Amino acid sequence: MPKKDALAALYLCMARIRAFENAAEILSQGGVSAYNKTADGSAKVRGPLHLSTGQEGVAAGVCAHLTPRDYLTSTHRGHGHTLAKGADLGRMMCELYGKATGFNGGKGGSMHIADFSVGMLGANGVVAAGLPIAVGAAHAQKLQGRSDITVCFFGDGATNRGPFLEALNWAQVHQLPVLFVCEDNRWSATTASGPMIAGPGASARSESLGIAAHLVDGNDVWAVHEKAAELVQTVRSGHGPRLLHALTYRVKGHVSVDLAAYRDPREVEEALKNDPIQNARRALLALGSSDAACDQMDQQAQAEVQSAMQSADQAPWPSVSAAYTDIQTTGAGQWF
Repeated sequence: MPKKDALAALYLCMARIRAFENAAEILSQGGVSAYNKTADGSAKVRGPLHLSTGQEGVAAGVCAHLTPRDYLTSTHRGHGHTLAKGADLGRMMCELYGKATGFNGGKGGSMHIADFSVGMLGANGVVAAGLPIAVGAAHAQKLQGRSDITVCFFGDGATNRGPFLEALNWAQVHQLPVLFVCEDNRWSATTASGPMIAGPGASARSESLGIAAHLVDGNDVWAVHEKAAELVQTVRSGHGPRLLHALTYRVKGHVSVDLAAYRDPREVEEALKNDPIQNARRALLALGSSDAACDQMDQQAQAEVQSAMQSADQAPWPSVSAAYTDIQTTGAGQWF
């Protein structure tokens, strides 16, 4: 595919993620009591909502090389990963609304979306919890002799938790088909990651275990796309795990109601100048595309999100009986 066409597809993917996140942010206001805000019952999306605004280039660039048979694990900030993997935008909006037609029947909400039909094994509310899940999935793929791989997204904050070391160690010992993607957005909840991470960070820790790591500008979607293509092919060819360390920036607060007053406004202002979507637009223009073509993709993404919101408004709520399904009993049928 010509570079211009491939970059346009990446741009549309990022525009779709951004439009979804912007809408979800507005829909969630008043939906949770946190950061001096009180839930007032007015929100259509309730509970904690973690946005990936500004990080779209990583999800789009990596997932462009995956098939529905490839697996993916995500984080609590997983809307972008899910959409980039090919999940239906409308059903994901229904899941955020808590409607019966959502991916998980309205039970998972923002932090626990899964769509096995496209290989999305699930977002996860526990930091670093997706790492061992990804390794288990990759081990299954190897034992079954499949040519598929698993991609594991995690944040920089996850590198300080035990599952990071355990997962990478297991993947390297057993030479598993897994690509670890550190989505380094510089913030761990409300604390800057840098002062909390000893040493050079994710790449150095990966290489200490013998897993080759590659640093990339996460706000340059084409750079992510090119490096991910190389690493996905390496992993798919049976050469063991690899790690992609993508430097990006979390534009929004930890959750949608967090105004991130703990950050220096100048830091955010500088980060906004390196917006991945605007970077991609400039690259497209340099390849001969037009502002009108980019605007059309933006409008298409907005229209898709508006349609999803209308569908979610009209979708049915889960039935009362649904509360007794998808559960596990650990006893002799007794409820406690």
